[in-house]
Amino acid sequence: MEKVKAAVVGASGYSGEELVALLARHPRVEIVAVTSRQSAGETVARVFPRLAGSALAGLKFIEPSVAALEKSGAETVFLALPHGLAAEFAGPLRQAGRQVVDLSADFRLKSAEVFAEFYGERHPAPDLLAESVYALPEILGHDALKGAGLLACPGCYPTSILVPLIPLLRGKLLDPASLVINSQSGVSGAGRKAEEALLFAECNESLRAYGAPKHRHLSEIEQELSAAAGCAVTVTFTPHLVPVTRGMISTIVATPVGRADAELVEAVWREAYRGRSFVRVVSHLPDSKHVTKTNFIDIAVREDQRTGRLLLFSALDNLGKGAASQAVQAFNLSQGWDETLGLI
Repeated sequence: MEKVKAAVVGASGYSGEELVALLARHPRVEIVAVTSRQSAGETVARVFPRLAGSALAGLKFIEPSVAALEKSGAETVFLALPHGLAAEFAGPLRQAGRQVVDLSADFRLKSAEVFAEFYGERHPAPDLLAESVYALPEILGHDALKGAGLLACPGCYPTSILVPLIPLLRGKLLDPASLVINSQSGVSGAGRKAEEALLFAECNESLRAYGAPKHRHLSEIEQELSAAAGCAVTVTFTPHLVPVTRGMISTIVATPVGRADAELVEAVWREAYRGRSFVRVVSHLPDSKHVTKTNFIDIAVREDQRTGRLLLFSALDNLGKGAASQAVQAFNLSQGWDETLGLI
């Protein structure tokens, strides 16, 4: 079976490690390069002991450079890098004809001006924005990613919010001006970095909000919700840090329109996600322990009879469906393969 040669840039981060582990067992992928400045020269087995004994165990990390990636023969390059840095690789790699699957925020937004507003800096490669595809597979459909050259993978918070909301806004079942969203994420969502606020003693037995009232992910949330609703949508979004390693929960409060109730919401979800392998409409309130280390997102709805509002819930793994496994899912579809390949 012919395999796609792939490289992972920024492989030593949490999302990068997850990507390497997923691609290592993918039946249609051969990893030919992994990069990391701090781990250059070390073997995969040394940096990721869980991959000792795998076919990748002896592969050595290399310094990240476009020249080295081209030399490796990689046809697809996954970028697990911070925003701003990913664009430095994406441009030259696309010019060289390589497919780019970007997990950063660099190409999620279609407006360079909105990027500058939320990220506080000029967009590093605005000429590539028109080419990029916002790679949330369930929203695009099975065929929309096929052949895509630059995949902009959504953030974890946006995924947990867009999957439950977009079908309902498309169906005019919710008042788009009424949306209030609270989300909770595990500490790994902040990345593998030395920062006082992320130390065990600071996070353990502690819950806190952050990034309010204008978290960076709000930009892509509002972009995609506006497209679904057919009008400008502005939401209240508050993220929270919870003392778990991985996992994410979102709770969305919305005012229904017309006859919208829990039964109709579930029916719309089931129709919208018919044939999609990774969206599960559940009767229980979603629990992060049921989705960690998977590519599933669980969604549920409740009616608040006292206030006349609908409560929407979702749970996913911020390193899985919110990052690495969703990137693999989107990559599968871009190659014309089954979306579950290497994931189930």
